[in-house]
Amino acid sequence: MNQDSDSSDQPTGQDPLLLLKTLQLLWTKKEMKKQLKEEIRRGFAGLEDPLAGLLDMLESSGDWKGKGHSLGYCITTELQLWIKEHPAVQQSGIKLKKLQARVLRILAQCPANLLDPLISIYQLHTADRNYLLGHVSHLYHKGDYKEAAILSIKLKLQPDQDVEKMCVPLLLQDKTNLVEDYVGEYPELQSKLLQILDTWCEPGFNIRDVTSQYQGLSRYKPDKFNRKTLSKLIFRLLDRFNVDPALCPNVTNQRHLRTLNYLFYKRFVEKTMTQENWTDHVQSTVGENRWLQGHLIQLLISYCDLNTAARWAQRCNLPKELLPYGVADELQKLQMQERVEEAAKADSYDESKKKDYYQLPIPRANIHFLQTWEETLQCWEKVLQPGQVVGIDMEWRPSFGMVGKPRVSLLQIALKDEVFLLDLPWLLEQAETEGEKEKLPRFIQMLYSDASITKLGYGMSGDLKSLAATWSALKDTDKQAQGVVDLLKVDKQLQKSSIDWKKGGRKVNVLSLEQSYEDRGFRQPEKGLSLLVQHVLGKPLDKTEQLSNWEKRPLREEQILYAASDAYCLLEIYEKLCKDPASFGLSSDLTESLVGKPSVKPRAKKQLNKQEVPSPSGQQCTGSRKETSSPPAPISPKEFSVVCDNMLQGLGRYLRCLGVDVRMLENEDDHRKAAEIARQEGRVILTSGLPYQTLQSQVAEGRCFSVNCSEKAKEQALQVLKHFNVQVSLADIFSRCQVTTFIAAKLIMCKLIYAEGAQYGAIHLAGTKKKAL
Repeated sequence: MNQDSDSSDQPTGQDPLLLLKTLQLLWTKKEMKKQLKEEIRRGFAGLEDPLAGLLDMLESSGDWKGKGHSLGYCITTELQLWIKEHPAVQQSGIKLKKLQARVLRILAQCPANLLDPLISIYQLHTADRNYLLGHVSHLYHKGDYKEAAILSIKLKLQPDQDVEKMCVPLLLQDKTNLVEDYVGEYPELQSKLLQILDTWCEPGFNIRDVTSQYQGLSRYKPDKFNRKTLSKLIFRLLDRFNVDPALCPNVTNQRHLRTLNYLFYKRFVEKTMTQENWTDHVQSTVGENRWLQGHLIQLLISYCDLNTAARWAQRCNLPKELLPYGVADELQKLQMQERVEEAAKADSYDESKKKDYYQLPIPRANIHFLQTWEETLQCWEKVLQPGQVVGIDMEWRPSFGMVGKPRVSLLQIALKDEVFLLDLPWLLEQAETEGEKEKLPRFIQMLYSDASITKLGYGMSGDLKSLAATWSALKDTDKQAQGVVDLLKVDKQLQKSSIDWKKGGRKVNVLSLEQSYEDRGFRQPEKGLSLLVQHVLGKPLDKTEQLSNWEKRPLREEQILYAASDAYCLLEIYEKLCKDPASFGLSSDLTESLVGKPSVKPRAKKQLNKQEVPSPSGQQCTGSRKETSSPPAPISPKEFSVVCDNMLQGLGRYLRCLGVDVRMLENEDDHRKAAEIARQEGRVILTSGLPYQTLQSQVAEGRCFSVNCSEKAKEQALQVLKHFNVQVSLADIFSRCQVTTFIAAKLIMCKLIYAEGAQYGAIHLAGTKKKAL
């Protein structure tokens, strides 16, 4: 009985093939997976040489050759795990080399999922490299191109192989993904591959001249190798591997030629590009390339005349022998002249055209083009102020389909009174020279992440992606952005609305507006930001500089004005929409929808009851209010303290004479100082217009009020007193003025009456004056 017991405990896998039969039986019973794994481990423990035993089993069984999960895969992966627990079974020296020779024969036939475990178990990375290369070469000459490439990738043999020899047959069999994996970790091989592909785009190239060198190609598709398909593949690989396009002159020239044709179409067919922009882009596209210059001359002959073609030939310094006869003759006439006249600006602005477009309301002197860090620092100090509202736009050179994402060339930041144009390439170059290349990205991150600064944009997400492409340090700016108002969303609300917009009490149909543009002679109806500016501010943007070469320096005056207008108009749109949303067919709670839901702030001491939130115009936003609550309890002027913005000094003097505790900002003070005073001293802010949008978010609810700037101080005071239910008595008049004598009181009264006219004070001060007399 003991003998039987010992015999049953003895491992059944002394012979690898007997172990295989046992495992095959268990493999057919899917419910016995756990027992199968246990049996594999017991079997390997009983084998004299587990590594040789695995090869015996794989060589005698064919079930592992199919794709997917097989018994061979299960046995191999279990052995890989078992070896980690029993490292002593690993082989070395001559014995290991013999095992490696055997496993290489199996690798040529096994599925992809078995490669990594077998390479690991038999330590193929330690094998003689020449021996491995010889084995791969044997596979290659058998026509097993795919297997040879996969094994090369797994064993990292690519640096010692001919990239053309290995990759071309794969490309011919439409195995582009495998080719990309083959060169994926080796920049040198990537460049060589791209150069090979580029030679296939040479004029007169025939792909069949290549295929004749390779035998036994399966699934070969010659139609896949037309110039268009190859061009797409090359530019995709250039982008993926971040290789300089100059490495592939054939496809790059063809792409540039398509760009040239597109530029001629825009200029001479659509007529939507100015002469300056067109010239900039043509020069940039052609460069010093003689081949492209020759095509440029042919296009000029077709679209223009011989004189224009000759002028460009002179500009490109083309030899006469390379020119068509007519152009060469015209060039000779030009050279006989003392000097070549400069080309006149075909599309220069005239005064009548300017009247049709939006114009900047600020002086040209208030537009600052910044190229030094000292200048930029002054910009930071003005922009990075709590409660600031800024319009932001960006410009970059049009790519016309070239590889890579656009890099921002100009960053425009508009404040109420001035616009800053930041020359990003120049500033970045300065920063790198000084070893402080993170300075500008840090400023931009601070700007976008500061919730107290309202950032206005149009299509802000696209701008931020371009900014991230310019600096990797800014790749997460869109995720960190706070206080951003994208007017594109508002524009979509307007476009989505099925009703006509209202403007001045008259319904305006969007389609009829666009039709009217055509009637006025515009070739294209307005769209995007220009259309929004047209609807809100009355005139569209002049977009003729949109396709400018924004990398060229110096910028032309038209470019500077265009860039400043694109950023500044956002401020005016925002102010007007917030002030009177109903006139544009929008709900009266537009302010909240634009700025975002305000955070809940604790009420300050003596918080006044508030039933409605004032709009920037001083009227109440009633679109989303609930039941009307009771008016605030009456208070005396002594209980009412305010801080007046510097644009409301007349109102402040008036209220002070009525007994109200008033602090007024000086002319040179920024309006944001009002928020600081209000928070420190518990005052109500009195302001007007755009500053209301920023100031009201800096204080507790109901502690900021917007008055109508167009009204006189008397009407403004009456509006404030009525809103906050301030009851003024005769005893309050002049109670806060430094009146020591009747003469002083009389002087103040007279000054007030003279400065403000027949106002509230003149009426009620009469009783005070009579009583004093």
